[in-house]
Amino acid sequence: MKSIAGVFCIFIGVTASHGANWPEWRGPNGDGTASEASLPSSWSRTENVTWKVALPEAGNSTPVVWGDRVFLTQAVDDGRKRQIICFDRKTGDRRWVKTVGFSGSEATHETNPHCSASPATDGERVVVSFASAGLHCFDMDGGELWHRDFGKQAHIWGNGASPTLHGDLVYLNFGPGERTFLVAVEKRTGKTVWKNDEAGGGFGEKKPGQDTRNLWVGSWSTPIFRRVEGRDELIMSWPRRAVGLNPLTGKEYWECQGLNPLVYTSPIYEAGVVVSMGGYSGSALAVRAGGRGDVTPSRRLWQLPKTPQRIGSGVFHEGHVYIVNDRGTAHCINAENGSTVWEERLKGPGKNSRNWSSLVLNNGMLHAVNWSGDAFAFPASPKFHAPTVNSIGEKTIASIAVSDGQIFIRSHENLWCIGARR
Repeated sequence: MKSIAGVFCIFIGVTASHGANWPEWRGPNGDGTASEASLPSSWSRTENVTWKVALPEAGNSTPVVWGDRVFLTQAVDDGRKRQIICFDRKTGDRRWVKTVGFSGSEATHETNPHCSASPATDGERVVVSFASAGLHCFDMDGGELWHRDFGKQAHIWGNGASPTLHGDLVYLNFGPGERTFLVAVEKRTGKTVWKNDEAGGGFGEKKPGQDTRNLWVGSWSTPIFRRVEGRDELIMSWPRRAVGLNPLTGKEYWECQGLNPLVYTSPIYEAGVVVSMGGYSGSALAVRAGGRGDVTPSRRLWQLPKTPQRIGSGVFHEGHVYIVNDRGTAHCINAENGSTVWEERLKGPGKNSRNWSSLVLNNGMLHAVNWSGDAFAFPASPKFHAPTVNSIGEKTIASIAVSDGQIFIRSHENLWCIGARR
């Protein structure tokens, strides 16, 4: 256990070790922040496109990037085949494809194709969750290192939580559904280190005569890791509460009540403060991380009982939270008291301005893409500035990835690489 702890502490400084890579769904820090020197400011379906490659079916997962490799998950044949594809970053050519078959049934929503979880990589291995088809680990050339079968994952709206790598461990929010748990496994072997069952995790597929409102419970959140008051914390948003855990043992340090039963977004963190947001016009809260036990009375800073529907996750920047809601309205929120500083509709040339993508923050600029493939860039500022808009004109639900001066966008039709590599 000492060796794991030592390696974990090294990886807390994840930005420096990952450089320009985008190794997981929300980037090197797990929170949508990047430190690129510059990103493309103008593109279209034909302008400033390094390459695009056609995809076999629709999908919502975000690409991840390491060096000259781009990884993407893909469902084929209505989820009966679940794939991880490695693309050559320079050309967009496929380097390799690994397919896992699945013959069972797995519920999902029509807007959420199977394989919506993004991969995670540390440059030596790439890990992917195929939900009921298991957690799989490959080397960078596609050789399988191990896989784990955690059983059936079932929810009427499907799954989407991505695995995350920290230190010597892989973490996965297996849920939502009747079986919901957070599990940590060794990244070299796949052996379980700890498993934390979440009693309030949710329900599975609809049964005859069942009230569907009882099914609207669950968390699609992916945890983040921070150093808090002298200790390492895994921070997670569950139905009805935010929690801080010991990442090496799964033991719960603290919890803060105040979320609603549905949680789509992942937690964000700045200067000791955690912000967690529920979905389906649910609640939001801010809590000072750390402490022991139920810290709701002592460390919760604010709680909003009803907020707009939010699918994509936000970012934290200089005391403000920025997020785009389901209807395509961007919000700036004062993190000290939860008040709305401004809210503005993001409108591009496309007909559908809905937004499920998570924000990316780079050099003080916010980036998001809506269902029409309209991409917006605007300053993270308490004063709203009109965004620049670039469009690929294809349905896009995935979040963008940025790496070494390039932007990667996964639409329902193609994987796009925008801009020249530095």
